[in-house]
Amino acid sequence: MGKGTPAQGKHNKHKVHIPCRRCGHHAFHARKGICASCGFGKTTKQRTYRWAKTH
Repeated sequence: MGKGTPAQGKHNKHKVHIPCRRCGHHAFHARKGICASCGFGKTTKQRTYRWAKTH
């Protein structure tokens, strides 16, 4: 099997995002080790943007 379309169907074995230890959102990238929601693993400061409205 090559690297093309048939191989892409085999990319569902491992979880990519898991719950974050800091914010609790299901946004921690298990392979990169960075949370997409709060930035845990990349920075000590909380990831915030003005365009991202908090509930």
